[in-house]
Amino acid sequence: MPDPDSIPSPCYVVEEQRLRDNIARIEDVKKRAGVEVILALKAFAMWKTFPVIRERISGATASSVHEARLVFEEMGTLAHTYTPACTEATFPLLMKYSSHITFNSLSQYERFRPMLQTADRHISCGLRINPEHSTVKTALYNPCAPGSRLGMVRESLGNTLPEGIEGLHFHTLCESTSFDLEQTLRAVEARFGVFLPQIRWLNMGGGHLMTRKGYDTAHLIGLLRSFKARYPRLQVILEPGSAFTWQTGFLLTTVADIVENKGIQTAIIDASFSCHMPDCLEMPYRPVIRGALEATPGKPTYRIGGCSCLSGDCMGDWSFEQPLKVGDKLIFEDMIHYTVVKTTMFNGIPHPSIALWTTDGKLELLRTFRYEDYRQRMD
Repeated sequence: MPDPDSIPSPCYVVEEQRLRDNIARIEDVKKRAGVEVILALKAFAMWKTFPVIRERISGATASSVHEARLVFEEMGTLAHTYTPACTEATFPLLMKYSSHITFNSLSQYERFRPMLQTADRHISCGLRINPEHSTVKTALYNPCAPGSRLGMVRESLGNTLPEGIEGLHFHTLCESTSFDLEQTLRAVEARFGVFLPQIRWLNMGGGHLMTRKGYDTAHLIGLLRSFKARYPRLQVILEPGSAFTWQTGFLLTTVADIVENKGIQTAIIDASFSCHMPDCLEMPYRPVIRGALEATPGKPTYRIGGCSCLSGDCMGDWSFEQPLKVGDKLIFEDMIHYTVVKTTMFNGIPHPSIALWTTDGKLELLRTFRYEDYRQRMD
């Protein structure tokens, strides 16, 4: 890796070679399974890396007008778009930037169908369904939790889809396995199988963590081939996000202070879990700190605290071989997916810089953030 002292702190660093390796694995699944795999921008929207992705993957999915526009302008293609609710203000722009639009409800489809009928090109429309089955354990990330607002349950549909609906979309996974997908497909076929001969495409959503070590890609490919054999008319679409950038980079931070309270030492860093690593608090997800150990009696042990004034902006505890000191670098591994896209400027704390460690060993600084970026958010 590049010399830590050459990296501004804090900074997200994307490792281009690892990104390329993930994309190659995803392309291999795409080709061998005979399905379409597209990038979900909700997990990763660092558009300056899109030229690398476009070499092997040609499409992307969007959840808002801004994401759809970014797909159109920087991926050079129309987006597959789903959003829980469209408005009269946003829908014309969604049509402009989308090849596919998935609606969350029948009422949304009927409300905007007249606009679609006046469009100057065909837009393929779908409905999001809720198969009422998910293996996701964290309620915050479970789209099939009881009472979920996302997608339609079986009893909300008749036996025939509305005219003009060409596809169905489900999303039940979160960093899941192919065996989780297999369970979901059983639920989809059991509840919604009557509709599958009526449609042209089925979007199986995201959460397919096919680049994680130990993921059974052979099982995934066999599962998708088997499904396609049962429904040969269907175009199958997967839209993973995390899989593209899993283990492709890190967040470098610096210890700014060390404080002690009732025997607990906290190393305060120049970054924030709340602002820059929100899944650590929401999931909750315990990050890996390079060179750190699980809390070990007899070794220097610290709670790691963020630099915001939120009392819960901390994680702990880790042990180190040597005592930490102000100025030490701490590297949080695997901090590219669902970090850059979710950062905030709470407390006026700037976003970390963004850098690319290229395949030829150079550190390319893509973006730094200054006071003007914060001020413009308040305009």
